[in-house]
Amino acid sequence: MAWVLLYLAGMFEVVGVLGMNRIKRDNNASAYLLFSSGIILSFTFLSLAMRSLPMGTAYAIWTGIGTVGGALLGMFFFGESKEWRRILFISMVLAAAVGLKLIS
Repeated sequence: MAWVLLYLAGMFEVVGVLGMNRIKRDNNASAYLLFSSGIILSFTFLSLAMRSLPMGTAYAIWTGIGTVGGALLGMFFFGESKEWRRILFISMVLAAAVGLKLIS
């Protein structure tokens, strides 16, 4: 169950990143609501997951999901670079997250 909570925490972190991008573009109340709700839910699920998972592992996976999710959002929805080196390093972050899951 802790891994599901951690996954949800990471997904809401991506929602928060999306909210940050909307604040930059639109700067309206709905953008701030998206950002704040994403971050609040992300931290809530992260704290619940950390009841069962080691702090270092939980935090590394959470930031990895947020980093990869934010990068993929930028690439697929906001026209950011899809250069092979960028994809390589995103893959390395994913591999590290999977490795942490396997040893935890």
